[in-house]
Amino acid sequence: MEEIKIEPAEEKQLNFLEEIVERDLAEGRHKSILTRFPPEPNGYLHIGHAKSICLNFGLAKKYGGKTNLRFDDTNPAKEDVEYVDSIKEDVKWLGFDWANEFYASDYFEQLYIWAQELIKKGLAYVDDQSQEEIRLNRGSVTQAGKPSPFRNRSVEENLLLFAGMREGKYAEGERVLRAKIDMGHSNMLMRDPILYRIIYAHHHRTGDKWCIYPMYDYAHGQSDSLENITHSICTLEFDVHRPLYDWFIEKLEIFQSRQFEFARLNLTYTVMSKRKLLELVKNNFVTGWDDARMPTICGLRRRGFTPESIRLFADKVGVAKRDNIIDLSLLEWCVREDLNKRSNRYMAVLNPVKLTISNFPEGETEYFNAPVNPENPEAGSRKIPFSKDLLIEKEDFMEEPSKKYFRLKPGGEVRLKYSYIIKCEEIVKDNNGEIVEIICTYDPSTKPGVGEWRSVKGTIHWVSASHSKETEVRLFDRLFTEPDMDSIPEDKDYKDFLNPKSLEIVTAHVEPDLFADKSIVPVQFERLGYFIKDSDSTGDKFIYNRTVGLKSNFSA
Repeated sequence: MEEIKIEPAEEKQLNFLEEIVERDLAEGRHKSILTRFPPEPNGYLHIGHAKSICLNFGLAKKYGGKTNLRFDDTNPAKEDVEYVDSIKEDVKWLGFDWANEFYASDYFEQLYIWAQELIKKGLAYVDDQSQEEIRLNRGSVTQAGKPSPFRNRSVEENLLLFAGMREGKYAEGERVLRAKIDMGHSNMLMRDPILYRIIYAHHHRTGDKWCIYPMYDYAHGQSDSLENITHSICTLEFDVHRPLYDWFIEKLEIFQSRQFEFARLNLTYTVMSKRKLLELVKNNFVTGWDDARMPTICGLRRRGFTPESIRLFADKVGVAKRDNIIDLSLLEWCVREDLNKRSNRYMAVLNPVKLTISNFPEGETEYFNAPVNPENPEAGSRKIPFSKDLLIEKEDFMEEPSKKYFRLKPGGEVRLKYSYIIKCEEIVKDNNGEIVEIICTYDPSTKPGVGEWRSVKGTIHWVSASHSKETEVRLFDRLFTEPDMDSIPEDKDYKDFLNPKSLEIVTAHVEPDLFADKSIVPVQFERLGYFIKDSDSTGDKFIYNRTVGLKSNFSA
């Protein structure tokens, strides 16, 4: 992907939602604003939800308003309290507090009463057609639908049948309640949409009290109205739902909440569909919802992304009216921006080769002082042990280097970070021709802070072989190989594009002080990237996840 430049911070123009809010407040339409975040508890939240959370809570906070957290728990067959708890945890972790916690199920009785009112007004009816018949009779974009043969039932019969649905007299799919609008409407959603269906499933809050459940399009607007939501902010795919949202509110003559749509978040190399994410989890393509390769908020958290970095990302993406695809590298740029200021530094070697300092005294250890975080002088310093036997990255030595290679090479010099300049004198290979040891000499006069400073072009990191500690490190790559997962042809399976190299596990050698680090954010392995201790770690085995490397194709 082409490099994208992040412009310096400047006074930002209002986005279209901010313009709407400011106009509403200025005109006296509302004294204050109230938004809501309304997830369905049928899965874990992902980065797309994070953008919506930041928008709803951020907009209300900017204008002195409040935000409700409301769970759209209208389909008990797919919902669970596990998801409710995870959603609340994610919202709090992102740094937001809700004014009220509501559930669509809080309003089931009122929604039922309003459905009866629609029946009494001749605006709803019970339909005995099967789901397939309803689908076929709805028509197409170019052809009007066919009215149901049950569309003209009397008010009395509809009320009686609807009561029977609630009482559990009918099987699932035997009857539904539909709005009576227009079977020839250009908007397919206005062609007598279903309001209620029968579901015999235990609800995580209401138990077995109900066996009929409202559809999203019926419950959503009325729930907004009951809570006096002033600005109901949805993603762009709900644009076609807005006429139906307004129709229910108008016919019921209740508080007029208004719906506004913004472009949803699409990321390269990522799928956002809950159905697909659930399939990845259930079929063990990943280790769980919090797998560090997943775009879920809990997965990002486990990988080491911070709330600050995700809020920065949401701000950089902005609020648009048209869908577009955002380069995943922007999210990675945002976490680097945050961690560069806060991460403690340590040296680690992921792909080691032995380096011996032939003229360093046998059995001796010298210690070098290095800053814990050069961006934060108050973080103090750390002591790094230096000895005769060291480990460096195999990639930092090249037997036949190119002209622009400035790391270690035969006869060449580099500085070992924070310590001496060394010179390669000899290499040792095994029977397969693989380099197993690099023998060097060090120049005692090049010790930092003493003697005369001598400069060399290359600086590499290292650890003392005898003092370093081993730890498991998990290196993550894109979960998918295709940048635009939404453009995959329908005859292709999205799972065919799973990246077989999305996870590599290596044994790293790290500074001993790393294991005493109490940071709440990832640390930086110098020259390598940012890493965070994984929850799989135990008292005697530490595991680190790479959050992101140091290199980026974004420039600030």
